[in-house]
Amino acid sequence: MMKEISITIDGRQVTAAAGSTILAVAKRENIHIPHLCHESRLEPFGACRICIVEVKGARGLQPDCHTAIKEGMEIVTDSENLREHRKFLLELLLSDHPHDCMTCDANTSCKLQTYAYEYGIDLNRYGGETHPFEKVDDINKLIERDPAKCILCGRCVRICDEVVGARAIDFVNRGFKANISAPYNVSLLDTTCELCGQCVSTCPTGALTEKMAKGKGWEADFKKVRTTCPYCGVGCVFDLNVDRNGKIVKVTSEVGSVPNNGNLCVKGRFSYDFVQHPDRLKKPMIKKNGKHVEVEWDEAIAFVADKLTAIKEKYGPDSLGFVSSCRSTNEANYVMQKLARAVFGTNNIDQCARTCHAPTVAGLAMAFGSGAMTNSISEISNVDLAFVIGSNPTEAHPVIGMEMKKAMRNGAQVIVCDPRKTWMAKHADLHLPVQPGSDVPLMNAMMNVIITEDLHDKEFVENRTEDFAELKDMVLRWTPERAAEICKVPADDIRKAARMYARADKAAIFYTLGLTEHICGTDNVRSTANLALLTGHIGRESTGVNPLRGQNNVQGGCDMGAGPTGYHGYQKLSDPAAVEKFSKAYGVALPTNIGYTITDMVEKAAEGELKALYIMGEDHLMSEPNIKQVEKAFENLELLIVQDIFFCETAPMADVVLPAASFAEKDGTFTNSERRVQRIRKAIEPIGESRPDWEIVCDIAKQTGYDKMNYQSASEVWDEIAELSPIFKGISYERIEKVGLQWPCFDKDHCGTKFLHEGSFTRGKGKFHALDYRPPAEEPDADYPFYLTTGRILYHYNVGTMTLRSVGSAQKVPECFCEISTADAEKLGLKNGDEVKVTTRRGELIVKASVGDRVKEGRLWMPFHFPKTPANLLTNDAFDNITRTAEYKVCSARISKP
Repeated sequence: MMKEISITIDGRQVTAAAGSTILAVAKRENIHIPHLCHESRLEPFGACRICIVEVKGARGLQPDCHTAIKEGMEIVTDSENLREHRKFLLELLLSDHPHDCMTCDANTSCKLQTYAYEYGIDLNRYGGETHPFEKVDDINKLIERDPAKCILCGRCVRICDEVVGARAIDFVNRGFKANISAPYNVSLLDTTCELCGQCVSTCPTGALTEKMAKGKGWEADFKKVRTTCPYCGVGCVFDLNVDRNGKIVKVTSEVGSVPNNGNLCVKGRFSYDFVQHPDRLKKPMIKKNGKHVEVEWDEAIAFVADKLTAIKEKYGPDSLGFVSSCRSTNEANYVMQKLARAVFGTNNIDQCARTCHAPTVAGLAMAFGSGAMTNSISEISNVDLAFVIGSNPTEAHPVIGMEMKKAMRNGAQVIVCDPRKTWMAKHADLHLPVQPGSDVPLMNAMMNVIITEDLHDKEFVENRTEDFAELKDMVLRWTPERAAEICKVPADDIRKAARMYARADKAAIFYTLGLTEHICGTDNVRSTANLALLTGHIGRESTGVNPLRGQNNVQGGCDMGAGPTGYHGYQKLSDPAAVEKFSKAYGVALPTNIGYTITDMVEKAAEGELKALYIMGEDHLMSEPNIKQVEKAFENLELLIVQDIFFCETAPMADVVLPAASFAEKDGTFTNSERRVQRIRKAIEPIGESRPDWEIVCDIAKQTGYDKMNYQSASEVWDEIAELSPIFKGISYERIEKVGLQWPCFDKDHCGTKFLHEGSFTRGKGKFHALDYRPPAEEPDADYPFYLTTGRILYHYNVGTMTLRSVGSAQKVPECFCEISTADAEKLGLKNGDEVKVTTRRGELIVKASVGDRVKEGRLWMPFHFPKTPANLLTNDAFDNITRTAEYKVCSARISKP
């Protein structure tokens, strides 16, 4: 803690931490000081000099953003002298600035305009010409640049460098010709720009604006509705800006918002146009005579309820399957599992965590007793070491990536374990480009080094863990040299990684699907837990094991009991007390057998045992592995129900298609990766006759005669969720109105839990697991000599349903591609941009080649976002032995000219 010192500011005596700037103290005391170049997300710059103040005894006026307070300092922030100096500086800025405020897109939100009014500037008393610059003719569809309105505050340059790390723009030229530009004034599309719009968010004038919002009104005219981003699991908070016609015209985020501090990625800021896309489903449809026909809601609801009831009565409740959605709200997921269990008597309920993070829930629960991110996003910037394994945060979780970049600027070391050379890998202190599927040998060898070199935390192991002897016996067999043969990384690098991780005071592990989507996915997760337990890097701030969840509410989908093994709040079917509790609450005797996972449902449909499937917000003919087999399985169903916002790839097979409202058209909650329950709010009316998911599900329940789902609002659903689960007991809509709370939150006085396992684990003691290597189900051979891995890119999300309907993302990356090393491309006579055929034992696709150094020889990588070239046509339907999550990250393939 910094020492508190006493100062006087505008005659007021206050105390503040030594080293604080005058500006920081003034803000805390609600003293307004104008500033143009300062922004709290950025390092002090001191260029505009508008923030000058008087300091007794100092030589001249001092910039408050740069000047640190000292004991006894006397400060004046407003005087006639200061106002004259500030007015003079503003007049100079305005002397060559366009005076088109009435037609400028920044009108009412421009800080220069605000200060000109505040300081009474109405004429250009210096004469002269305005800047000679014209608007940059940039073909990108998102960001407009008007250098004539630039005041050279540098905020855009600095946020692109300091926060985003893209360094796509900079100052060019000098004097009157000075301006901000991309290299050689090329389009932002041809630079390292990520099109995130962070530059727009910090620009204090109209020099940078959003093309999609152009001509749709001024910011002061918009209604701002605070909600949560519908993309990845970071849970960024932002405001939907709605015009007088009830249309979303742009997205803004307030600096200081939790967890993103006003930062957004390209998807969060710009990919909202899917909401109002003409492709949106607007009415229910029933397939009649082989064609989908629009019908009224009453007919659709009755059809679904009657058909499901009839199939249940004919074949039994386990002939039905229900798939919930991690893109929808907690409330929708909760009522979907309640529909399955209480109304139709089956535990055959699952959601897309089966595709991605089911091994996280299982593996961390086995080790710690709780299957969730142990620490908070705000702690990332303070880590001493980040071990990033099987994760590409700068693309899959960009705002968390920004926090990691901040940690790097703060001096943190970074180890990246990834087969590809990602941004993080390029900038890491150590990159381990492991062979796909070899994570367990790598971590076993790291633990071998930690134990043999006496680097483990003996006190922590003794007092807070169990089964250390079994772990030690296993990992001592895994020398770095033995692991190196399998992992294809040098043994000395394994030793270096082990020493770096063990010796750091605050080391944190971050992972995503590069660990979980393997036949050994749960083993991989338990290996990360082993590492943390062995070194004591858990139960403290800026440490832990941190799975970064891939979808906006995949944490919530798991939390809400939308899975075959338990109720919400991780209350298990194997616990008779839990079964009794929920049977009483739901008013029916609930089933006790373990239900089917999504992958089970596909197999059972193929075998003819599953007769009906109700899918909410998922697209299985894009997201499941080996999708040809999925399609064949679905052909066996007697009833397929698809509930979505678009007519997705699975919808043509559906007997009923139900139009759902998007995140912008309903109330509810999402739970982000750090266990934070956050509000989403209705900003516009539902498109057409679409309806919130929870309402549709409840109407189906009521149609069957079930009377315990008569909720009047989403908040009423949440109240039942909180009432029936101890970890949510203290969370209410009222308490999360401004900032979400992190579970567990046990009562109304509990402030939520920033990090887990302080002092003890949920299961008591942390459990080590002795794990051996299990190779991938499919490895390269003479016919298929390459490893093929799939994953996500920055500009798109999951199966492309939303981002491919967003003009900016679709422009930046319009089609699928396959990464191949330069050496392999030369051997095969391939050039960058050539069409290539990628083939596995399950199918083939023709895509563009992306030749470079991101993948090593013998490896290929493809994104999975594109319906016209679905990567999951190629992936292997082999599954994790515990969770049944598919091995999307490894299969064998070949690549050739078409």
